Amino acid sequence: MESARADEVGSSSPSGSDVSRSQLTKDEAFCADDRCPKQVSPIRGGGSRNTSPLSRAGSRNTSPSRQKVVKTKPRGLDEETAATFSKIVHPDVQMEDNIWAMLPEDLLNEVLARVPPFMIFRLRSVCRRWNSILQDSSFLKFHSQVPSHGPCLLTFWKNSQTPQCSVFSLPLKTWYRIPFNFLPPWAFWLIGSSGGLVCFSGLDGLTFKTLVCNPLTQTWRTLPSMHYNQQRQLIMVVDRTDRSFKVIATSDIYGDKSLPTEVYDSKQDTWSLHQIMPAVNLCSSKMAFCDSTLYLETLSPLGLMLFRLDRGLWEHIPAKFPRSLLDGYLVAGSQKRLFLVGRIGLYSTLQSMRIWELDHGKNTWVEISRMPPKYFRALFRLSAERFECFGQDNLICFTSWNQGKGLIYDVDRKVWSWIAGCALQSYNSQICFYEPRFDASIN
Repeated sequence: MESARADEVGSSSPSGSDVSRSQLTKDEAFCADDRCPKQVSPIRGGGSRNTSPLSRAGSRNTSPSRQKVVKTKPRGLDEETAATFSKIVHPDVQMEDNIWAMLPEDLLNEVLARVPPFMIFRLRSVCRRWNSILQDSSFLKFHSQVPSHGPCLLTFWKNSQTPQCSVFSLPLKTWYRIPFNFLPPWAFWLIGSSGGLVCFSGLDGLTFKTLVCNPLTQTWRTLPSMHYNQQRQLIMVVDRTDRSFKVIATSDIYGDKSLPTEVYDSKQDTWSLHQIMPAVNLCSSKMAFCDSTLYLETLSPLGLMLFRLDRGLWEHIPAKFPRSLLDGYLVAGSQKRLFLVGRIGLYSTLQSMRIWELDHGKNTWVEISRMPPKYFRALFRLSAERFECFGQDNLICFTSWNQGKGLIYDVDRKVWSWIAGCALQSYNSQICFYEPRFDASIN
């Protein structure tokens, strides 16, 4: 197993450049873009009045009993939770260093396990003790017991053959830069992410290779070679119960349909051969994995191809697509939900972007939502605008790199929201949902 570690993570600046180490040391708050709190100097001028308490007979009482109560709202928390945070400002009171030095290790692990994962890199440089704790197995145990930080978006691209990666935290609404120079140079295609792991593939000379990595721990390993050395369509899934993962390789990307389906199991560390996909005409190479089943769109015969992972067999269901559908993306949701996202209308007169859900009992698509016109016009200014669509946990993301914009739709809450800072990312970025987990193992 090959691994590497990064010393810190810097947030993305508006120009896309990394924040230097000296600047991170100087700043007290770890943030991105221009939303950091800034110290505002009082305005002075010839006509300013004297506000000194000594020059005012009726000055207010500033004794400690009359101290102003300042309510602080931690970023990423809802209004109800944030309303419970309040403190009294005492300018002359400072926390003693020995308080942190005497803090029990298990309690410190409890605190650090609840810190947003992208700030852990900064905390590692506080002292040797904290650096050792964050690499300790006991900390990983505490981290695995706390709720997930929440969904994130991971973008990956190569700038002059140098891998670049930025992560957008949906709870914090902030972009963070993650160093990705630990990957081998042949890792080029982002396959996807699941359970805190990210999968890549690429050509090392004439050999097609696949790897999995954990961006937070900066560890990675190359998977064993498949039985057939050809570039394949891949998808990775993680079992959240035992933290094992599987990689499914379907047909050849160049259309060779004679290859058997291969499945990699991390428990056995081998690829197993399964049934060859029946001869069908696929709509696209986009796949969705839902309820232990892999789904692909087919034109002939019209419907969906299913690969049952537990049985290793393919089957077809006649789920007809909506009329006037131009392009469709299959998106996997939670609790066995499968969505179809696509544009309706002609290329010259696009009408709307719609979302359907598959009725598994009737094998029909039921419309559940439409993109509001104001979002549709802003995201697709051209009739043939190229866009990407993917989802996770009933969240659906739309990206249009031509316009430099991204849009999130929450299926459960029925809320549309823009992704701030998409224009700062590279035009050729590859993007997927990502769940940051320190305890995600590559073995």
